[in-house]
Amino acid sequence: MDRPGSESLPIILVPGLNCSARLYAEQVPALWQFGPVTIADHRRDDSMTKLARRILANAPPRFALVGLSMGGYIAFEIMRQAADRVVKLALLDTGARAEAPERTEARKPLIALARQGRLAEITDDQFPLLVHRKRHGDQALKAIVRAMNQETGAEAYIRQQEAIMSRPDSRPGFGAINCPTLVLVGDDDQLTPPELAREMANGIRGARLVIVPESGHLSTLEQPQAVTDALVEWMKS
Repeated sequence: MDRPGSESLPIILVPGLNCSARLYAEQVPALWQFGPVTIADHRRDDSMTKLARRILANAPPRFALVGLSMGGYIAFEIMRQAADRVVKLALLDTGARAEAPERTEARKPLIALARQGRLAEITDDQFPLLVHRKRHGDQALKAIVRAMNQETGAEAYIRQQEAIMSRPDSRPGFGAINCPTLVLVGDDDQLTPPELAREMANGIRGARLVIVPESGHLSTLEQPQAVTDALVEWMKS
């Protein structure tokens, strides 16, 4: 149902690496007030080009787009392919730079573990990098991350890593982004730290920067209300 006196706008939410629809569970009810909400399936392709193409093939003609981490990388590719279809853009805990060689080297052992059927070990080892230092012992949050990893599966995880490693530098495209843009990051995000968010916010015309206190990389799960509030304000802009 549309909000009284407003035009419905479909919203597409793109999860991050090894994440499922649970990543946005706390935001969906508030965003649903603005229009139909879709969680994009980003498990079936091994390049940003193909991932974006698949999402666009199933997307409405015009929509608001939200991407967290890998979802942000995909969002940049969607902008390259069909910027005219994106009415609003939200980039959460992500970055615009191409993959650094040292990050690629760090991913290779993780891919090897996934191929050996040891995806659960990756989850436990990576958890401290994903969340605020105060949440390292949060077993409820860790259970959500484990569930998302199981819902992704090893084969999709490997495809996602391959897509991330080959992603291009998105900074040259900043000037072509003309829609209302939100850039949001946790203040303790170790994987895509606040300086990367500031780089995007400074480069994209009119972008609004939000730094979420006491949050790591998984801001939608760690500080759900703060992220929801920022997204609602962005949808109203």
